Amino acid sequence: MPFVPSELSDITKAGFNTIIDVRAPSEFAEDHIPGAINLPVLDDSERARVGTIYVQQSAFLARKIGAALVSRNAARHIEGPLAEHEGDWRPLVYCWRGGQRSNSFASILSQIGWRVSVLEGGYQSYRRLVKARLYDTRFPSPVILLDGNTGTAKTAILHAAEKAGAQVIDLEGLANHRGSLFGAQGVQPSQKAFESALAARVAALDPDRPVFIEAESSKIGERIVPPALWSAMRTAPRVVIEAELDTRASYLVRAYKDAISDPARLDTILQSMLRLQGHERVTEWRNLAEAGDMRTLAKDLMEHHYDPRYDRQRHRQAWDLLGKLKAEMLDTPEITTLGAKLAGLKSEKVVISQQDAAHYGTGNG
Repeated sequence: MPFVPSELSDITKAGFNTIIDVRAPSEFAEDHIPGAINLPVLDDSERARVGTIYVQQSAFLARKIGAALVSRNAARHIEGPLAEHEGDWRPLVYCWRGGQRSNSFASILSQIGWRVSVLEGGYQSYRRLVKARLYDTRFPSPVILLDGNTGTAKTAILHAAEKAGAQVIDLEGLANHRGSLFGAQGVQPSQKAFESALAARVAALDPDRPVFIEAESSKIGERIVPPALWSAMRTAPRVVIEAELDTRASYLVRAYKDAISDPARLDTILQSMLRLQGHERVTEWRNLAEAGDMRTLAKDLMEHHYDPRYDRQRHRQAWDLLGKLKAEMLDTPEITTLGAKLAGLKSEKVVISQQDAAHYGTGNG
């Protein structure tokens, strides 16, 4: 039976046991509904072969060969990943636009007795819902930004706040990038996949509660923050984490072990800063890295590169300062405590505490 969601949350609320993407692996890799599994009825080479036959020979021959391939692949899926499902299993199946691939597979599954539904319009209809949520609709919840200079453990504090019950969106986690030259954590998801993951988080938000997000630029690595969220972030009040330079340097050495443990990667990153910092300073940083003095390197990078850049960004527009939290150690217990304080913030008009809130008002950017 066709399934026609009017918004993203309908997919979750429908209660399907499994969401099955029957498109080719390359299509699935670019983007898919979060949580879906890939059971292609035609793999990439088979899809290319059927398409070529359709164009160069005949539509009938392409359909005949395609049907045989779909049947073989469906049998493999039923005997493999789907073998343990009982009769009350309810899958949702989709392909590119809700056409032959999804309906062919769904027909086979329904003949077995499973209560299968097909996403009307396929991935294309799902993508329209994502676009509507992130591009065409106002962001649903009040946003509070967590700000602070490099090394103030903002992401870790956000995670601690989430464990304490706060609504949180970790943009760097969704983008698989820590938002700096040293922030790459492997291959980033495609822009569409980033938006799918983000849209799923947005659709699950309680609009009556604030959502905490780390203060970012409009790009995280190569991924662009969609306009509805970016607009909300630009006018959002902020809670600022403050810590001494030494404390931040110690935290960075712990948090960026992956970059530190790869001398070649570290040296490449430092050399990429020549245009901004000049040969003398970059040479000094490379010498510190070669000597293994990562703490001094971290301090120098923050003092001469990251802190000035943060300051310039903050002064480009006015924003409300909701409060300040002072960090002394940035160890696990303190991060847990700071996260709990953040989670306790119920309204953009509430100051965290008299001790922690050094300032409160507007236009402190």
